[in-house]
Amino acid sequence: MQIKTITRRAALAGAVSALGACSAVSALNSAAEPIDTYDLTPVSGAKGGRRSTRTLLVARPDAPAAMAIDRIMVKPDAASITYLPDARWSDEAPLVLQSLLIRSISGTGRMGYVGRSEGGPVPDTALLVRMDAFQVNVTPGGALEVVADIALTLLSDRDQRVIATRSFTHSAVAADDNPASVVGAFQNVLDTLLPAMADWTVARA
Repeated sequence: MQIKTITRRAALAGAVSALGACSAVSALNSAAEPIDTYDLTPVSGAKGGRRSTRTLLVARPDAPAAMAIDRIMVKPDAASITYLPDARWSDEAPLVLQSLLIRSISGTGRMGYVGRSEGGPVPDTALLVRMDAFQVNVTPGGALEVVADIALTLLSDRDQRVIATRSFTHSAVAADDNPASVVGAFQNVLDTLLPAMADWTVARA
């Protein structure tokens, strides 16, 4: 009887181990499945107006940890966070926004140099960026509302003086829960925000 008991326990342990191995393989296979990757397009501010030879460096945007990854953040309610399945940004969200701001400001042709704070010449002005929202909110009615709330602060590099600060907020409702529709709503939001942020920055830098 004792031998049979041990044998059954061993068989059960082996079965559990096999199930664990199957789960691990399944998880690896799932992780290896490609996820559709999406990018966003810069929108430059006004090309007319005062031109300057001044240099501007854009800092990596500060963002909450849940937002500072390459997944598209979704908030089903005020306390919950999840991510849009089978879709991701082309880079971490702060780096995507940093690149969009650089290209949108540079696209005005009104500044001598615009680049990342991680490299480039000694700047005349630094642009600090804070992402308070860059997400999809699920409304009580079930609609998917894309919201961006971005705070900009211009800093004089010479004396670290704050030149100006302002928050930019806009939202748009996605047509449906298809990732392409959601990303399209993000682009609609940025089509409004990026030129406004570029013009505000150039006018004050």
